[in-house]
Amino acid sequence: MKSGASAASPTAKGFKFGSSRLLALAQQLRVYKPPLYSLFDEAEEMRLMRGYKESTRESISHVGFQESMAPMRFRPKKAAVLICLFEGDDGDLRVILTKRSSTLSTHSGEVSLPGGKAEDHDKDDGITATREAEEEIGLDPSLVDVVAFLEPFLSQHLLRVIPVVGILWDRKAFNPTPNPAEVEAVFDAPFEMFLKDENRRSEEFEWMGEKHLVHFFDYKTGDSDYVIWGLTARILIRAATVVYQRPPAFIEHKPNLKYSKM
Repeated sequence: MKSGASAASPTAKGFKFGSSRLLALAQQLRVYKPPLYSLFDEAEEMRLMRGYKESTRESISHVGFQESMAPMRFRPKKAAVLICLFEGDDGDLRVILTKRSSTLSTHSGEVSLPGGKAEDHDKDDGITATREAEEEIGLDPSLVDVVAFLEPFLSQHLLRVIPVVGILWDRKAFNPTPNPAEVEAVFDAPFEMFLKDENRRSEEFEWMGEKHLVHFFDYKTGDSDYVIWGLTARILIRAATVVYQRPPAFIEHKPNLKYSKM
């Protein structure tokens, strides 16, 4: 299998197909380092451990927690998702999304990012994300230039999900071929929408005695209406914050949401 983490071929293509803005973005993201979080104290760790035992998996899925909130002794299995960015016809930055098959046993019919569980032979998270994207939507890993890795999030099934940012230099080279067993539709959306307070709503959700916000983004393209929410929305908000280097125009977390100190 071709490696999605190999930068030689995609980068070379970038100089041919990418605009100066896209090249500058790739350069910016290559030097990005996820924030480092300090260890929780013992009391906080015990509180969180009790919370994990008492909470439902659905609760975690709704909010989409960054792994920094989890106990340090907690060792979930790994997964990765691909935040594949490309330049639209109008010069705007867009992200590739999928609608999961209605026949799947989990998250059926929901909007998600391409990705999945890591396999033993995956050398890194970039390969996991691009391999899964190829399996799900037919995106050749050689077309994707992996440029950044964001901090991990926890999924419903307590997977350690690494968001992998990749650039698709030549959008025309990608012909989506969704795997019907996993994906019902492939579409793209303007990436900046995840920082705007438009077509967005939020709901409060209580977990471990704390109130959190779950974000919902409504998006219409052609005759199709999509709702992007939960963990996928949380990851995209964080990724857009990193890419555009500004916070969202709405409250992302409740003020009492407790993270470990940076």
